[in-house]
Formats: sequence, C-alpha cells, structure tokens
Amino acid sequence: QVQLVESGGGFVQAGGSLRLSCVASGRIFSINSMGWYRQAPGKQRELVARITSGGITVYADSVKGRFTISRDNAKRTVHLQMNSLKPEDTTVYYCNLIDVTSQYWGRGTQVTVSS
Repeated sequence: QVQLVESGGGFVQAGGSLRLSCVASGRIFSINSMGWYRQAPGKQRELVARITSGGITVYADSVKGRFTISRDNAKRTVHLQMNSLKPEDTTVYYCNLIDVTSQYWGRGTQVTVSS
C-alpha cells in the first residue's frame, strides 16, 4: 500500500507564501516523477508542477516564476514553495507520484489565499 501524505496548506493573504510537502511511504518501485496538481470545484484537475527523478521540472504557465518544486529522492519527499500567492491559487492541492508500475495520489491539502 502506497501512501502520500501532504502538509503545509493553509490560509494566507495575497502576496504571501506557503510551502507544501508530500511524503511517500509504502511499497514503491523506481520513482519516475513526483508532482503537484490542483483542482477547483467543478473543474478538472490540473498540473501545477512536476519533477522527475533526474531533476527535470515542468510548471504550469500560471505559476512559473512564483512556484518552485523540489524533491529529496532518498526521503521520497517533494516540496512546493509557493510565493506571491494570488486569490486564484485558492483550491485543493494534490500530491502525485508515478513509479514504474502505477501512479498514486494524496488526499489533498487546502490552500486559501485572501485578497
């Protein structure tokens, strides 16, 4: 059983910062990539940022220059540093892991940015 546990969500004013963390545990084979997605009510889940085991990163255009993803392969941890937050960043953020056999999701952490 693979588990992804997110932390670091919360409430912040516009322009502020939050740091999300996700720790993976369980029977995980070779990790291809880890990342963060978000999903607003009534909308599809969208990619926020992803990082491969080799350190290659991909960001959504809406967060480029504001968010930074990083990972610790040994600790099976991925972080998302979110700066200059905007009210439109408000939603639930989900951790994602892809290994050679499957992909897994966390339960999500709420981020709320007030104007």
